[in-house]
Formats: sequence, C-alpha cells, structure tokens
Amino acid sequence: MEVENKEVKKEDGEFGDFEEIVDESQPQAEQSEHQTPGRFRMPRGEQKIGVILQRYGGNRMEIQCSDGKVRNCRVPGRYKRRLWLRPKDIVMVVPWEDDDERGDIIYKYRPGEVAQLRKRGMLDSMKDEF
Repeated sequence: MEVENKEVKKEDGEFGDFEEIVDESQPQAEQSEHQTPGRFRMPRGEQKIGVILQRYGGNRMEIQCSDGKVRNCRVPGRYKRRLWLRPKDIVMVVPWEDDDERGDIIYKYRPGEVAQLRKRGMLDSMKDEF
C-alpha cells in the first residue's frame, strides 16, 4: 500500500498547520521535479474550506463551505492584491464571530494543494459542486 511508504511530518507555525509529505521510495531530486507540493495549509480552529459559487462584485462572493452552509464572504483589505479569485476556486474561510452567515476569505489553494486535499478526503463533502 502506498501510504506505508510515506512519512508525515507535522510542523506548527503562526501561519497555520502545515504537513510535509515525504515519499521514501523516490530520490529527492526526482521527487521535486514533478510532484505536487508536500506542504500546504490546513484549516484549524473555526476555519473552513469552501468553493466559490458566485462573485457579487467588489470583494464579496458566495462560498459553499465544508460544513454545508453557504456564506457571503469578503476578502479583507490586506489580502485584496494577493488573492485573485474566480468561481470554482477552493479557498479557506473564517466565519465571523457575531454572524455565522458571513466570513472572511484568507487563503486560496493552488491546484497542487487541491489535489492533496482531495487525496486526504477533505473535499468529499463538496463533491457535487465542482
């Protein structure tokens, strides 16, 4: 089984939980050329993974979250220039404390990271969306 050959290292940082996947069956040079990224940001605490359903304009959009809720989310000012978002992108959302129907988008997953999330089964609850 492929899972037995891989070793998972956990590292905690101030920017989120990252996990590094090391495949011992391949040499390091060959592994870095064509593999998906080994580290990616995992949701922690109240953070949710979501799919962008529709853009409303400005920095507002409708997000289908992993907990089954549809939230009206915004991109905070410090992320506006870094996050270029389109419908069907996978993002990380932090729900607001006082209103659970709204939230802030804090991270956009790249295609390699989305593949890792699918491999771990974290996107199974949102299969019908994309």
